[in-house]
Amino acid sequence: MADDPMSNFPVPETEDLPDDLRERIEEETERAGFTPNVFRAYGYKPSHFRPFFQYHDALVEDTPLDREEVEMIVVTVSGVNDCLYCVVAHGALCRFYSERPKLADQLATNHRAADLSERRRAMLDFAVKLTEQPGRVTEADLDALREVGLSDEEIWDVGSVTAFFNLSNRMSTLADMRPNEEFYTFAREME
Repeated sequence: MADDPMSNFPVPETEDLPDDLRERIEEETERAGFTPNVFRAYGYKPSHFRPFFQYHDALVEDTPLDREEVEMIVVTVSGVNDCLYCVVAHGALCRFYSERPKLADQLATNHRAADLSERRRAMLDFAVKLTEQPGRVTEADLDALREVGLSDEEIWDVGSVTAFFNLSNRMSTLADMRPNEEFYTFAREME
């Protein structure tokens, strides 16, 4: 079961998926060197696979936030939500983009213990508040982000990444999605 992408729902064989999903999985496999389990798991529901990955791609490609910041938000939010899949998979990406092998572990357990700039600490504090207490987010929270240099577009994107990964974390938990073994060791040692 450890090698299965998820345990609570059936995982279709890749060759049984629609052509566009197979092509996307093949592209990701080529890029990563393995097939991240989230792709196989979302194959369970092709009509959800397409918009899920389209929105994910928009969040990482159409933003003034750098990829390290996006992954920092993902790991922090996923840690708050106790999402094993996203902490491990995006922890690997956070280590890669930050070139800091300890950062993802710090963010996943307590982002306040990480060595962060004032801007990034405020960004992650906001992501945690939006995750844990969305009804308590006020204009003052947005003003605090502006004060540390985030633009309105960056604030929107911090909120969008946070919201998307709250969805992703909950679906990963529901499905009992499992991280690939490759994610655990990826980018642990930087030269």
